[in-house]
Amino acid sequence: MRGVGRRYSVGGPWVLRGIDLDLPGGALIRVEGTNGTGKSTLLRLLAGIDAPTEGRVTGRPRTAYVPERFPVALPFTAAGYLTHLGRIHGLPRRTAKERAGQWLERFGAAAHAGTPLAELSKGTSQKVAVAQALLADPELLVLDEAWTGLDTAARAELDRAVHERVAAGGTVVFVDHDPKRLSGGEDARYAVRGAALRAAPLNRAGLVHVLIDIVGTTPLPSQLPGAPEELAGPGGSRTLRVSAAHSDDLLRALLAARPPWHIQGVRSQ
Repeated sequence: MRGVGRRYSVGGPWVLRGIDLDLPGGALIRVEGTNGTGKSTLLRLLAGIDAPTEGRVTGRPRTAYVPERFPVALPFTAAGYLTHLGRIHGLPRRTAKERAGQWLERFGAAAHAGTPLAELSKGTSQKVAVAQALLADPELLVLDEAWTGLDTAARAELDRAVHERVAAGGTVVFVDHDPKRLSGGEDARYAVRGAALRAAPLNRAGLVHVLIDIVGTTPLPSQLPGAPEELAGPGGSRTLRVSAAHSDDLLRALLAARPPWHIQGVRSQ
């Protein structure tokens, strides 16, 4: 974003103005602010759902968005809607159908695959809303209060899905009313105040770090989850220091690398 501003009428008040923002790959970004400050407007601009009144947004990758309110008055069943959205995202029909079933299963909504959207409960509708954003492995995932309405198990599943996206090199930008949501795992925080966007301090209170001893001769993959710090390890090995919130994602990324890295040890700090 460069010099981005948004207002909804000529001569009306600016909801956002003078916004400059770069989003790196493999990052978890939290946006906060009181109600009505423009958080949702910012997320819609990032997702490409809305266009700026001034300034420009460039370099947007393949993007998926979970809105604050999900439109349920659509002529689809839950599985039919997800399959349709998967096709729009460019997935072959068979792949879209398979992924629709997989995500409904992950969020505990498989029993409602054949239920019309209009007949779903609020919680199940929200599960479908989240599932549609995850179908096609987006490079930018934008979540506007996406956890609201989900049950405890589904909230935990969404947490896992977010970490999986970041571990795969994607960027996740989210707003949530719970200040503890993904706390300690964010790579950056921003606050919307007075139509401006300002960097906010990361919540590192009580944060535990993990040291991962690795053995390998090839260069480390770029954009590793959690932006680990490399230290000299014991016995000529290399050690990566990362926040505990990103340690599982980092381990998966190291083991999935080609060739994979040998994990010699893992310990907390």
